[in-house]
Amino acid sequence: MTEWTPKPNPAVDLRTLALSPEEGFVLSRLDGATPARNLPALTGLPPERLRTILSRLVTQGAILPTPAPGPAAEPPPVAFEPQRVTAATPAAPTEEELPVLDLTQQDAEAADAVPEDGPEAEDEPEAALGNYRQLFELRLHPLPEDQRVAHAHAAEDPVLSALCFDPVPAVIKAVLENARTGLTHARLVARYHRNPVGLEALCARAAFAADTGVRRWLVRNPQLPASLFRRLWSARRLMELHKVGNDRDVPESTRRSAREVLRQRFASGPAEEKVELILNTEGRALAALIGLPVDGKTASLLCGRTYRSPMLIQNIARWSAAPPALIAHLLKQEAVRRQPQLRMLLARHPNAPADVKRGGA
Repeated sequence: MTEWTPKPNPAVDLRTLALSPEEGFVLSRLDGATPARNLPALTGLPPERLRTILSRLVTQGAILPTPAPGPAAEPPPVAFEPQRVTAATPAAPTEEELPVLDLTQQDAEAADAVPEDGPEAEDEPEAALGNYRQLFELRLHPLPEDQRVAHAHAAEDPVLSALCFDPVPAVIKAVLENARTGLTHARLVARYHRNPVGLEALCARAAFAADTGVRRWLVRNPQLPASLFRRLWSARRLMELHKVGNDRDVPESTRRSAREVLRQRFASGPAEEKVELILNTEGRALAALIGLPVDGKTASLLCGRTYRSPMLIQNIARWSAAPPALIAHLLKQEAVRRQPQLRMLLARHPNAPADVKRGGA
């Protein structure tokens, strides 16, 4: 038997057919040249599910049957390539049938396998994101809100991922209640949902709120409430807060919140984190910490190091809260002895030793 290549039926107006979301998705992947055995890798669906979908598409006349003589209601048996098939997923529950979506112009690589829900799950490729967005805008968004909520409770990919683009918090809450929802879906919500209520619902799930990818997209979301940011980031390391406060991809309102939380945490945070922040930023972080003194342990840790970076020494010299012991320690450094301008900066510091101030004057 020759290998079967499913082809769309040009004589049928696909808009007149009542196709499920999965059937419309598979139909959109058929270009008339791809053998059926390659469809699992192209669609991310398991072979058993694909056989059922192809059989229904043949029955409805959406694709051409096999040219072999005899009844043509079923596609021929297909030997799928097992090494390219993704893990099987449960069959989708019965859904209300939706209008047909024509995705035939989309790139074939856009339909990736169902994302993993583990901690190593990565963000979707941009092509797949465009696929999900179009699926939502053309087929799901026109539906009434209550129907979208019903779909979100029971949907599986690609419909589940497409519903992560919904702007209505009630739909997002339903997505989060779906047993199939994982980290990849949570990251889509964090990245694209633009309602504080929906973002609050997302962060109510501790596993999602703790995910690095979810946090990365949350801080870039212009609708992230300041109160939610403070709640989630108030216990984060000082270095992480500094990075958020200086990230140009983060909205200014969130950067401002990050700088406020940074000052609060610096006043009471661990000495080791304070030293890490000052050293790793070469003192640049001190510009946002004006007027905040350091405790004795932090000063002791700073004084126990050798300083060779002129940039770090300059920034500490401009930090009005630098403790006297640290200024005295810097004045003994070889880098300061070799560069008179650094010694002059330190001598002008209000906490510089009196004999150094007199010598500098």
